Amino acid sequence: MAADGNIGKIQELIYEIRVCDVMKGNVITVSPQTPMSELRRILREKRISGTPVVEGDKLVGIISLDDFIRWMAEREQDCPIGEKMTRNVQTLYSDEPLILAVNRFDQLGFGRFAVLDRKSERLLGIITKGDIVEGLLRKLEIDYYKEENQRHEEQHFFEDILADKSVLFFRYDVMGHDFKRAGESASRLKATLRRLGLNPQIVRRVAIATYEAEMNLIIYTDGGRIRVRVQPHEIAVRVEDSGPGIPDVDKVMRPGYSTAPEWVRELGFGAGMGLNNILKCSDKMDLRSALGKGTRLSICISIEEGAKSEAN
Repeated sequence: MAADGNIGKIQELIYEIRVCDVMKGNVITVSPQTPMSELRRILREKRISGTPVVEGDKLVGIISLDDFIRWMAEREQDCPIGEKMTRNVQTLYSDEPLILAVNRFDQLGFGRFAVLDRKSERLLGIITKGDIVEGLLRKLEIDYYKEENQRHEEQHFFEDILADKSVLFFRYDVMGHDFKRAGESASRLKATLRRLGLNPQIVRRVAIATYEAEMNLIIYTDGGRIRVRVQPHEIAVRVEDSGPGIPDVDKVMRPGYSTAPEWVRELGFGAGMGLNNILKCSDKMDLRSALGKGTRLSICISIEEGAKSEAN
């Protein structure tokens, strides 16, 4: 068994919820014409360490406490914030999975990201590491009460079926390079498995493994299919594509190894941990690929084993 230990609820949530679920709206902003001398009062009174710079409803930069300190140290005359702000601003979209934000914070080491609407590019809010922690704690509390209220009502789906053999099949089609819908198939599968009354630990492992596989389809191929077979004793997930294939399967299994292009890394994906995360969530995993023909990934997760690990 490759899976070592339980998949925590927080690990599950960062794959499930979106940036908009934890970001702060009603952001304090300044204009490029605001004097740097005025920034001191704004940061002090609002108790913030930085703020977006907005012209109209468009984000044009970001100014931080560090920028203000450098301006003070240089003993320059007063000037508009627009002359000292950072113009090449790293941003997130509100509909992106929270795991992307976590990866970007880890990758770039920033203190905050501005959050934009994908269609209009309008500033919607700002997100910090603290916002992520607070948002996860709120969601944990909400889910805890939901699970407690439903615990005595839910029954295992297969226990109500009278048959010699019971099998459920699900299929999800994934479009390549469609980052707007990243994680959608995994979320739909997770919701379905929850409705079947499956053990929460099992659902977490399947959801995370499927999310990572779905992201590989989006990043590296023009699309593919995720097929899921649910039986009383196990869940089998098969992910197939007709993409370029993997030149060296053994090499891509090494933690941190990635063939993702630079633009994908800038989005916060392609850290080289996807297949290893799948392996950790799986009881069995098989990866086969042929250059020019595509790749097939098979994952098996034992329902019985998962139930035991949840009880321990």
